[in-house]
Amino acid sequence: MKIENIPGDIKSKSIKEAREEIDGILSKLENQNTDLDRSIGDYQRLMLLNKYIEDLFKKKFREILQKKK
Repeated sequence: MKIENIPGDIKSKSIKEAREEIDGILSKLENQNTDLDRSIGDYQRLMLLNKYIEDLFKKKFREILQKKK
């Protein structure tokens, strides 16, 4: 999944905001009374948020390497 595939509402979040949303989704998914259809949507959103954070960290890492050279 490329960062271009990540929705704008996720791309506009800070890392902290994305983590907070991830924590909220995880709490909902851990609840035994969660609707399966909703859980699938929440899980997909979780994966997008996770990919977004991963891409931000990779970008920062590349910037640090460039400054080091």
